[in-house]
Amino acid sequence: MSDNTLGEFLRAHREAVTPADVGLPGGGRRRTPGLRRSELAALAGISVEYLTRLEQGRDRHPSMPVLAALADALRLSADERLRLLNHYKAADGAGRLVGMCQRPPAQSVRSTVRALLDRLEPAPALVINRLGDVLAHTDGYERLTGPIGLLDHRPANLLRYLFADPRARAAYPEWERVADERIALLGLGLRQEDPHVGHLVDELTLAVGAPFTDRLKAPSSPNRTGVEWLRHPQEGELRLSYETLGLSDDDSQLLIAYLPADDATAARLDRLTGRHPGALRAVGG
Repeated sequence: MSDNTLGEFLRAHREAVTPADVGLPGGGRRRTPGLRRSELAALAGISVEYLTRLEQGRDRHPSMPVLAALADALRLSADERLRLLNHYKAADGAGRLVGMCQRPPAQSVRSTVRALLDRLEPAPALVINRLGDVLAHTDGYERLTGPIGLLDHRPANLLRYLFADPRARAAYPEWERVADERIALLGLGLRQEDPHVGHLVDELTLAVGAPFTDRLKAPSSPNRTGVEWLRHPQEGELRLSYETLGLSDDDSQLLIAYLPADDATAARLDRLTGRHPGALRAVGG
């Protein structure tokens, strides 16, 4: 079996894309119907020599921005981008991940935290780790976010949903602001020396590109309290006040709790949770 799967993937997709697919003229004799190396290199903003080294396996350590540029130029789908990421990890990333010196992000919560979540019912509330993985949540949170698809994948991840799931832009009318706040809250730009964070950053850089990387570079400060708009498939627009609490310093877990910011949202949340009117009172915001 070849050990140059990254290079073979790039070459196969280059040869499968026609000039017309990317808005280039298709004249002249071609050995294959696909793009020439010079054409793909120009589209991706890299040199022909470097692209040749990647395809031939003589360079197996491209930067993530280079891979993202190639993915954009090749018009890769979301699934194809994930396959490209897997080939990259096999060639380069896997070796870097083996020697991680930092502890993996927690994937569970303490029993006392679960008991606290039970006490917060029927309010939507969740606990996340430093990557934004959803570790635990109330039934109220599942009723709120299940219909928008946030919990479809395990582990559910706030950033993967927000940036890589097309349903997120419909669910959040103020998507741009929510995206800024999510990245600021998790401090990804400051924590990329953590290999686990760096791996997530690489994944989203390749899968999403500029809407993610531009925010990663922009200076920002986290808002641990505020108001968030959510468009629910059954109940329409909800205005939710939220509070964010740090659970401990050594595992970087955060608890986020939501309450209705107005009476209309309070009534809609009561219907979602099946509770009697007034179970969740508006707190303003």
